[in-house]
Amino acid sequence: MADLSDDELLAELGVEVEQQNARTYTPREERIIAGFEDIVRFVEENGRAPQHGEDRDIFERLYAVRLDRLRALEECCELLSGIDKYGLLAGTPEDAAYADEMDDDSLFAELGIEPSAEDDIRVLRHVPTAEERRAAEEVAHREKCEDFEKFKPLFEQVKEELNSGIRETRPFELKAEIRTGAYFIVGGQIAYVAKMGDVFTTAHGRSDARLRVIFDNGTQSNMLMRSLQRALNGDEAGRRITDPQAGPLFSGRAEEGDMASGTIYVLRSKSDHHVVAQHRDIVHKIGVTNMAVEKRIAGAHLQPTFLMANVEIVAQYTLYNINRTKLEKLIHRVFGTAQLDIEVPDRFGTLIKPREWFLVPLNVIDEAVRRIRDKSIENYRYDPQQARLVRR
Repeated sequence: MADLSDDELLAELGVEVEQQNARTYTPREERIIAGFEDIVRFVEENGRAPQHGEDRDIFERLYAVRLDRLRALEECCELLSGIDKYGLLAGTPEDAAYADEMDDDSLFAELGIEPSAEDDIRVLRHVPTAEERRAAEEVAHREKCEDFEKFKPLFEQVKEELNSGIRETRPFELKAEIRTGAYFIVGGQIAYVAKMGDVFTTAHGRSDARLRVIFDNGTQSNMLMRSLQRALNGDEAGRRITDPQAGPLFSGRAEEGDMASGTIYVLRSKSDHHVVAQHRDIVHKIGVTNMAVEKRIAGAHLQPTFLMANVEIVAQYTLYNINRTKLEKLIHRVFGTAQLDIEVPDRFGTLIKPREWFLVPLNVIDEAVRRIRDKSIENYRYDPQQARLVRR
């Protein structure tokens, strides 16, 4: 008997085959599915559902509101049940009022966002959150500085050094630039950080500290470090004033790739990989970034460059006018003999060999940064046998 296809076999048995027509979706349903797929991608990238909160990224807040609306609409739950692989729709909406028809323009309006002229969800104008507004109010609230006479000569000296070129003004970029003795221009006035209290962790897991900031008009403010940071970020004319010795790290002129400032960061891995666990105290990732280190390491457990594990920050060093590419190459050359030889599988099982992990004690990294600053590092290399820097 000749081989029969499945359909022919079923026909021989008298079984009628019901033809399934491919489902078509209305434009609204397609928009709902596409919006839910954005939320699914967020979960896959961050390992959790989007959450509400003024401190959250604006798109996470958008996704959180959207998810609440989808949960509240029975027709949406039915439509999306087949692609809800993480059970996101099983939750309860945080606000039952989100039962209206899902509309991104309405969502933006509720979040206080004005879409750009291009009507691109990813291109937004500045969105001042309530936290940012409170920060601006804190900066604006000042009182008379009773001992301003002892600070007045400092401001006069800074102005003279700016006029002579000993100091310069550059765009503010990093929270790490806010420290005792630092000068800034905010709200059209020179601000001097006279004192910084103990650093503490906020309820949202971010570092902060109480400052005493003196202004050149004879006023002062006991603001938070993050409030000053937001005020500088929100002021188009906000600037930091460089230290007198701040200058190019590699050359006397700016080159392509130079940054106003940057941070060398040192991380320690919490990976349970046997090599890392055996040498955890000396296994360090040394990198360079122009963003907050806390932001750089967000989602570390999902990234091969962080060994697919969470990390802790053990040191940060701020440098000025650095060329990131040159600096990273320099660090890798100095510690090249101690580079960690390890491969880790990414989320898809592909083996990746991270490049920025080294078997180097922290005190040696400290010395290397000092030599980077005084430009003597090019005369040294790391000797793994002696566990120290030696002259070339």
